[in-house]
Amino acid sequence: MGARGRALSALTFRGRCLVGGGLVLALTGAVLGERSLVQLAVFVLALPLLGALTVARSRFRMSTRRTVTPQRVPRGEPAEVLLQLENADTRRGGLWLLTEQVPAALGRPHRFSVAGLAPGATRTVRYRVTGRSRGRYELGPLRLRVVDPFGLVDRTVAGSDTAPLAVVPRVRPLGGGGPGGAHGRGGDGSHRAIAVHGDDDVSVREYRRGDDLRKVHWRATARTGELMVRLEERPWRAQATLLLDTRARAHLVTPARGVPRAVPGPPGDDCPPGDSLEWLVEAAASIGVALAERGAAVRVVTEAGELSPASGLGAEELLDRLAAVGPSRRVDLSAAVASACRAAGNGPLVCLLGAVGPEDVAELVHLRPATGTDTAILLDITGWADAGPGRGRRTGPGAARDALTAQREQAVALLAGAGWRVTTAAAGQDIGEVWAGVAGVPQGAPS
Repeated sequence: MGARGRALSALTFRGRCLVGGGLVLALTGAVLGERSLVQLAVFVLALPLLGALTVARSRFRMSTRRTVTPQRVPRGEPAEVLLQLENADTRRGGLWLLTEQVPAALGRPHRFSVAGLAPGATRTVRYRVTGRSRGRYELGPLRLRVVDPFGLVDRTVAGSDTAPLAVVPRVRPLGGGGPGGAHGRGGDGSHRAIAVHGDDDVSVREYRRGDDLRKVHWRATARTGELMVRLEERPWRAQATLLLDTRARAHLVTPARGVPRAVPGPPGDDCPPGDSLEWLVEAAASIGVALAERGAAVRVVTEAGELSPASGLGAEELLDRLAAVGPSRRVDLSAAVASACRAAGNGPLVCLLGAVGPEDVAELVHLRPATGTDTAILLDITGWADAGPGRGRRTGPGAARDALTAQREQAVALLAGAGWRVTTAAAGQDIGEVWAGVAGVPQGAPS
């Protein structure tokens, strides 16, 4: 952009109108020979120049600091932002028109003004944002607009500082029902007790050549007449694995800038998931956090890869990883099934599946037969089709719905026949109710 373009862009609408009026006055005065009109035109045209000079000489060395509380919020919950402004210049500031940039998923930009801030003085601004969609966002930067006293010329400068905000999936209470993270199939997934309640309970074995003599258990040695040593094991931690189906073809997903579906939720839930993928991610968060709080290391596998390290995730780490989960373009679930089964080992496996058929779960039956502790939740996505338009798999009336229902029922029968705990979840159904129903325990019943 040339010098002329930059000058025009600095003019406000009022300034452009004044320049246009001044040119018309000058032309009219020249044509009519009216010197007074020409003099008036010169005065009018001089005003934007004076305004530009005022803005150019304005100094706005300003420092900002943001504090976001909390830095991680569940979907649908607000966060408070404390924005502290300081005039870092040695001169009093002019009229500052400020705009705080906010991602569209968190709301609209916040605009406010600050006038005559003294050198070294601070001004504090508070505002709230609401996480409408999961994700990791940056609040800011701040855009500063300086305007001359006549409102004819302005100058805009953007800062570079931002503050992070993570919108994580909600964690719903699961009650006392459902499988537990410590209920494995033996081996690494089941509890092996090495009692340490008292000295008499310590597990011992006979001394072998090369054993550390510091581990000799003298009381057991005196009792048996043989040299005995303490038997030690590494600390054990239960493990649970979640298989999360994020394939776009298996869900009805709200477009990024679309209007969320008005899906009715359970009583007391004023912010139910707006699409089927959000329901499954929220279910993964709720189940994973519940298992982590019971002492399990949680691993999460999707068709795009494993979200967690081999050592598993804690509750907060799990929510951070799930915050960024979106629909996948993969169409095949077999690789994810194989990866989840390897990750699960002898521990429990919980599968959270979208629209699937028997061919999608056949590999699960082959790799994990007759477990009795593995769980599958199959989602009926047709409820979101009734709530509004979306992208991803389409479900129309009649034959298409019947076909999806038939495929899902075949998948349920196949898993149940192989010894899985399996159930179907519908739109608007609470995950706590579904999880309790897997074990046949009514919601709210004592565990």
